Amino acid sequence: QVQLVESGGGLVQAGGSLRLSCAVYGRIFSINTMAWYRQAPGKQRELVAAITSGSSTDYADSVKGRFTISRDNTKNTVFLQMNSLKPEDTAVYYCKVRLLSGTYWGQGTQVTVSS
Repeated sequence: QVQLVESGGGLVQAGGSLRLSCAVYGRIFSINTMAWYRQAPGKQRELVAAITSGSSTDYADSVKGRFTISRDNTKNTVFLQMNSLKPEDTAVYYCKVRLLSGTYWGQGTQVTVSS
């Protein structure tokens, strides 16, 4: 059984910052790619940022220069530092990890940016 526990969402004013965390628990031998997705109301879920086991990163164009993804392999945790937040960043943010046993999603955490 694998469980992803997300935290760090909330309400923030435009221009503010938030840091999301996602910890992975369970039968874990190694974690390949870790990623953050988001889904705004009425829109499809989209990739925000991803980080490989070798720490290569990829970002959506809309967040480049503002968001930073990182991981702590000793704690099986991935982070998303979000700076200069905009109202259009408002969404439910989901963590996704790829393990040898398959792909797993977190329950989602709400991020709301007020103007």
